[in-house]
Amino acid sequence: MNYADIKLFDVANGTGVRVSVFVSGCTHHCKNCFNPDTWDFGYGKPFTDVEINHIIDSCKEDYIAGLSLLGGEPMEYVNQQGLLPLARKFKETYPDKTIWCYTGYTFETDLLDRMCNEWEYTKELLSYIDVLVDGEFIDEQKDLSLRFKGSRNQRIIDVPKSLKTGTTVLWNESGKYFK
Repeated sequence: MNYADIKLFDVANGTGVRVSVFVSGCTHHCKNCFNPDTWDFGYGKPFTDVEINHIIDSCKEDYIAGLSLLGGEPMEYVNQQGLLPLARKFKETYPDKTIWCYTGYTFETDLLDRMCNEWEYTKELLSYIDVLVDGEFIDEQKDLSLRFKGSRNQRIIDVPKSLKTGTTVLWNESGKYFK
């Protein structure tokens, strides 16, 4: 997996101050995507244990609320493989900090019904994600007044509650993950 950027002090992609990893590679190619350079899987630099350890170390301060995964497309097959060791180590090291993930795929249809049944990495990766922003960016539904998403079709999902109940539960901003 390649990555395009690692932001150590991000306040736009989830609650609180976060460390954000922008992966390379996306097959959605949304019209007017904010980050089209990351469509190319070869863009950026290789994501290695050096980057994983740097990210884990960068999250140690109490003011860091968590980790955000975006791109590109974190849920592309090759990117799931690259992000799984990071997510696993992050949750082992910081069980009380959150992982947010931004995907153009839909939670029920793409992730649960297809990827969890076809790919060995998806189920475990989802088990580490606290909040998932799902759905492709749709330029005609762009809305700059929305928090943490770019178009009205996108949803912010509480992944642990959704996996536990078997139904999609939208994230409640006043709940556990708002810091």
